[in-house]
Amino acid sequence: MSGLEELLATYGEDMLEALAQTGYMLAVSIAAAVLVGTPLGVTVFLTQRGGLHENRAVWAVTDAFINIVRSFPFLVLVVFLIPFTRLVMGTSFGTQAASLPLCLVAVAVYGRLTEQILREIPPGISKAARAMGATTSQTVAKFLLPEARSGLVYALTSAVITLLSYSTVLGVVGGGGIGDFAMRYGYQEYNEGLMYLAIVVIVVCVLVIQWAGHRTSRWLDRR
Repeated sequence: MSGLEELLATYGEDMLEALAQTGYMLAVSIAAAVLVGTPLGVTVFLTQRGGLHENRAVWAVTDAFINIVRSFPFLVLVVFLIPFTRLVMGTSFGTQAASLPLCLVAVAVYGRLTEQILREIPPGISKAARAMGATTSQTVAKFLLPEARSGLVYALTSAVITLLSYSTVLGVVGGGGIGDFAMRYGYQEYNEGLMYLAIVVIVVCVLVIQWAGHRTSRWLDRR
């Protein structure tokens, strides 16, 4: 039996469980990014100075939220949110509880990316929409977001890769995942072969995510 086969035979089930934990944390955080981060970014864009729906108070609150969350080192944020996580989830330990700080970061990161993508849209599109009598919500839904869809998908791809990287440190609160697997079974047990295998798996996951996001973004750009 080769070294790789022996590793898979011994640790294969544990690795699959770790991958499932990582997949769960990513799925939940991606949903949060799209469902909450997108409206957050749109709000920041609309309420900024000179925006379509300028509101300095709303802009200050939403922009501050994004800046504060993104300024925290992720590991520090996870530890800082333990009391809040325990209050909301009933526990601060486990994969589901660990997903909460990851979702918070996902919302802030993708919110900022959404705002930046919308800023790159030529102002003439908004002006044309308003000239045709479109309301602010119609301008966003029928003009700005369709125009930005390719960039938003590419931005989401970058965000997912960042979240995958962040998820590797969630073992400190029992989040599990492939990064925690590499540390516990590879580094801490001095099993270099297993640690390198886990690293290869993480790199392959990143490459697949990048490829899928790039292809989807290019397909949307051609429509």
